Amino acid sequence: METLVEYAGPAETGGPFARVTLNSPHNRNALSTALVEQLHQGLRDAAADPGVRAVVLGHTGDTFCAGADLSEAGGGDPFDMAVARAREMTAVMRDIVSSPLPVIAAIDGHVRAGGFGLVGACDIAVAGPRSTFALTEARIGVAPAIISLTLLPKLSPRAAARYYLTGETFDAATAADIGLVTMAAEDVDAAVGGLLADVGRGSPQGLAASKALTTAAVLEGFDRDAERLAAESARLFVSEEAREGMLAFLQKRTPGWVS
Repeated sequence: METLVEYAGPAETGGPFARVTLNSPHNRNALSTALVEQLHQGLRDAAADPGVRAVVLGHTGDTFCAGADLSEAGGGDPFDMAVARAREMTAVMRDIVSSPLPVIAAIDGHVRAGGFGLVGACDIAVAGPRSTFALTEARIGVAPAIISLTLLPKLSPRAAARYYLTGETFDAATAADIGLVTMAAEDVDAAVGGLLADVGRGSPQGLAASKALTTAAVLEGFDRDAERLAAESARLFVSEEAREGMLAFLQKRTPGWVS
């Protein structure tokens, strides 16, 4: 199997942390089934290593993550397939949120669609100068449904409304201002290194218990809303408006609802 997620433990990183790196730049680190499975495995490997105090989730290429891999079309019912993709996204976000280890996102590239869900799921996120963010779902007839499980607890309500509805692109500094990321940094590696030095002073029990306090309400949201949002996401995805929106995007033309 092609390696789409690189794992490096303490022996390779030289410290009490693991690096899990999305390494599928040819499709902008899209969340294919294989990449998601390998991401799950990387998180499991880190949690099973007693020498790991934290996980750094990074990427290769100029995109952190562009969301679902839409090339993975199957022969089944489109609605059922869309529900399955939504559940897959839910599972990987929950894996990050429920990990006993602090997960730090190291971002210096573009974030779109499901990539937002990963950023929101991480406990701490650092964004560099090449980072851009845009929630463009409404422009193609869908909505940021599943990723709202991790986004809405982090974003200010005013910011969520603005960027969900306008689809405008914003930078790392704005992402920090609205709560999407923890900090904007010119040097992502240096900023992450400083955070790891501080986190590394925590005990395994202390870190896990402290993280659990910050994630309890988010996990309650998963339990309450995940299935409803998966169905809503699938309903939108298979709609006529979404079909027109995606076709217009692929054909580089204005969709029919724009006068």
